[in-house]
Amino acid sequence: MFQELLTAAIAAGVCLAVAAASAARIVRQYERGVVLRFGRLREGVRQPGFTMVIPVVDRLHKVNMQIVTMPVPAQEGITRDNVTVRVDAVVYFKVVDPASAIIEVEDYRFAVSQMAQTSLRSIIGKSDLDDLLSNREKLNEGLELMIDSPAVGWGVQIDRVEIKDVSLPETMKRSMARQAEADRERRARVINADAELQASRKLAEAAAVMSDQPAALQLRLLQTVVAVAAEKNSTLVLPFPVELLRFLERATPDPQPKPATPEGARPETAPPPATPPAAAEAAPPLEPPAHPPHAVEPAETPAHTNRALEAPAQPPPAADESSTETAEEPPPGPPPQVNGSPPHPAG
Repeated sequence: MFQELLTAAIAAGVCLAVAAASAARIVRQYERGVVLRFGRLREGVRQPGFTMVIPVVDRLHKVNMQIVTMPVPAQEGITRDNVTVRVDAVVYFKVVDPASAIIEVEDYRFAVSQMAQTSLRSIIGKSDLDDLLSNREKLNEGLELMIDSPAVGWGVQIDRVEIKDVSLPETMKRSMARQAEADRERRARVINADAELQASRKLAEAAAVMSDQPAALQLRLLQTVVAVAAEKNSTLVLPFPVELLRFLERATPDPQPKPATPEGARPETAPPPATPPAAAEAAPPLEPPAHPPHAVEPAETPAHTNRALEAPAQPPPAADESSTETAEEPPPGPPPQVNGSPPHPAG
């Protein structure tokens, strides 16, 4: 009898232990429990820790209260300026009402994902390409409002929505690259022209200062020489401006000052130098005629004709009178013989 009672007690204890184990539940710190008894919602949310439910009667649903990071698949759309783009985003949300998240919607995660995709397509069609690329903060705020409006009734709060990437067609990328390159080249030319204008003004001011102080030009030249010599080149090209030569010419004193000329008197002009006598002698003699005279028979040729033929050619008289006066006449002598005939007497 005693053994039967002991066995029954042990069996009852085992049953109670099994029932207690099946009724015990553990709710984690980041979770909340929602109890459904015979399919009806029990008021009150089970807090983190140990809790008990009635086996077979109660069903405990644990809801995660952490912030969920959900990527939104890339969506293709056409912007308001007719550009095809591919945009993907990410949604950050959390559950604020566990009961509504269980009762109001079948799967709040799937619902939020579909709502984010639909809102992303809508925001693409309402925006321009420039807004998608440069004004993302405003688009993120609009996308967050579009998703958060229906999610409030599901017990879900949208914490943040971010557009991750905007993919463009290759043709559009090349067009935008050409546009950006042209814009940068335009700005570079404007900056270069502005720099040239400022440099020309400064150079004009420097030229005005150097014209007033010629020594500044020499100092600037020396600075240029120092700058070029610092390069340690084997060949040094030194520009020498004409203005520096003029400055040095003005700065150099005249070793032989000219005598002062009285007022009203003209400076004496030196007479031109006379032509030396040797100039007449240096004059080249006239060339003999190309055709020599014909020989004349001695019987038929008079005496004066023979003298003219046999006489040597005299140099032409010089233009200068002094050379004419100084020239000596050759001494008279007997005429030379012509063809072996004796000379004729003068007369």
